[in-house]
Amino acid sequence: MRQRVTLRKGGLDEAESDFKKVLKSNPSDKEEKEAQSQLIKADEIQRLVAQARSSFNSKDYGTAAAQLDTIIETCVWDVASREMRAECFILMGEMGKAVSDLKAASKLKNDNTLAFYKLSTIYYNLGDHEMSLNEVRECLKLDPDHKQCYSHYKQVKKLNKQIRSAEELIQEERYEDAVSKYEAVMKTEPNVPRLSLLAKERMCHALAKVVCDEQGQQGSRAVSVCGEVLRSDPENVNVLKDRAEAYVQEEQYEDAISDYEAAAKHSENDRQIKEGLERAQRLLKQSKKRDYYKILGVKRTAQKKEIIKAYRKLAQQWHPDNFQDEEEKKKAEKKFIDIAQAKEVLTDPEMRAKFDQGEDPMDPESQQGHHHHHFHGGHQGFQGFNPFGSGSFNFKFNYN
Repeated sequence: MRQRVTLRKGGLDEAESDFKKVLKSNPSDKEEKEAQSQLIKADEIQRLVAQARSSFNSKDYGTAAAQLDTIIETCVWDVASREMRAECFILMGEMGKAVSDLKAASKLKNDNTLAFYKLSTIYYNLGDHEMSLNEVRECLKLDPDHKQCYSHYKQVKKLNKQIRSAEELIQEERYEDAVSKYEAVMKTEPNVPRLSLLAKERMCHALAKVVCDEQGQQGSRAVSVCGEVLRSDPENVNVLKDRAEAYVQEEQYEDAISDYEAAAKHSENDRQIKEGLERAQRLLKQSKKRDYYKILGVKRTAQKKEIIKAYRKLAQQWHPDNFQDEEEKKKAEKKFIDIAQAKEVLTDPEMRAKFDQGEDPMDPESQQGHHHHHFHGGHQGFQGFNPFGSGSFNFKFNYN
């Protein structure tokens, strides 16, 4: 029993010594056969250990890992073999496998501060700041004065605080502040690509939200930052959705549809994707018809007073009474009606919400029961917001 336990722990010399003692102690045929078999296995493993070390020193990490696989099949509790294989995996970039071996090593060996330190650095480089903090704390529990762990702890704690703060800002819908905080994250650790990518992913999300609220120059920036993430991670569904929304706000509906369709391939049952795609398709169709924002020359995020101000200016410019030429008057009449309808839709919260979802409240084919301007044959009258003051006004003109 002791021989088998010792072998599992990787104590090859001790196990070999015990097997030889068994053979000298007049064992039964069964005991002798088992001891000889185990002695041969111990010799084979010793040769494999030497070969694995040689492969590792020659930087042939794939071969070393394969040799260590065979060793660990027998020496399942051998900490040294697991730590060497973990190092092979780290150097080969297979971090998930390295984490598995290091976690086992941290349990198999008491006070294994090195395993916890390596686990923390791996999680840090993978962008998992919370797991990194957990592992480095385990190291400091074993040795509060551990220099590497303490130095790393300060770095991780600073990063963790910044990320938590940035996420709180997003929850509070303080998106521009969140973007600034994530920019600080990238400055804190500029040499960890995965952390920078994760920071940009969250910046992409926040910038897309800024676009919804304020539009302006943030739209193109959101598209740019989201694009940087997608170049490294083209199947990132969250980033595809955020960039699609940024495209919608930039009125680049075909690009938005393309991103939503790409996201749908990787997340077929996502309701948000389905609704976003349908909205972008409606807006694309609508953009080929009347765009009330463009008619008034205002942004999609314009407040009511901005809309009314734009309306008054345009209504004054295109009032039919300003034109004497019959053709120009007809053109002005049409323009004036479009301007008034745009004001009516965009100053009515319900109608504006419908328009923002891709429906035209003034289109009789798609709307029923909504109030809009009526024109009566012969002498035609129009009533609307008075661009020159408060209250309503009336003017009359003849269609020829």
